Amino acid sequence: MANEEVKLYGAWGSPFSRRVEIALKLKGVPYQFFDEDMANKSPDLLKYNPVHKKVPVLVHRGKPIAESLVILEYIDETWKSAYPLLPEDPYDRAVARFWSRFLDEQCFLASWKAARSEGEERAKLKEEAHGHLKTLEEQLKGKKFFGGDSVGFLDISANFVAYWILIIQEVAGVNLFTEDKFPTLWKWAEEFRCCPIIKDNLPKKERLSAYLKARFGFQNASK
Repeated sequence: MANEEVKLYGAWGSPFSRRVEIALKLKGVPYQFFDEDMANKSPDLLKYNPVHKKVPVLVHRGKPIAESLVILEYIDETWKSAYPLLPEDPYDRAVARFWSRFLDEQCFLASWKAARSEGEERAKLKEEAHGHLKTLEEQLKGKKFFGGDSVGFLDISANFVAYWILIIQEVAGVNLFTEDKFPTLWKWAEEFRCCPIIKDNLPKKERLSAYLKARFGFQNASK
């Protein structure tokens, strides 16, 4: 099954697309990558994801799967023999799914909104983001990775925290994630980024910074 055609429609700077690439590479699944210009979406992307019209979209055997967390589960269930992403125990699997959604619906949204806001609104959203990150940090106590001793589903889901948030806070001029405030989470992020497959699949800092400034108009304001 690993030799069947796999296509990934993504965007080089998207943490959601990179999640899927990391999972495929951990599983050893060969794939074709199609880098989408989100300002000029391809007919294929619109065909394969007509509902949300977003990346990533995985196409396997001609059938599309959208949304990064859904794709991660599909990859884990389809290529079961290589590098399990989710825990075997049903309860632990449910917990990993819960926290992955917490990451997207709480941590990511609050951090992104804080970076793109100003003044009192920024201060309020920054405090909210800090609260979510502190809650997330509690899940790491006594563990190297969220999944235990190796990178798993929840670690991949948290790639935004490990890398993108650092670039975003720099270009936006807001302290969202710092070592002194979140020492355990910071150590996890360093360990995560040092994993060879992760390290080789992170966008270059300079290019990502330039892209964020140009695309979203970030200005380095007060922290």
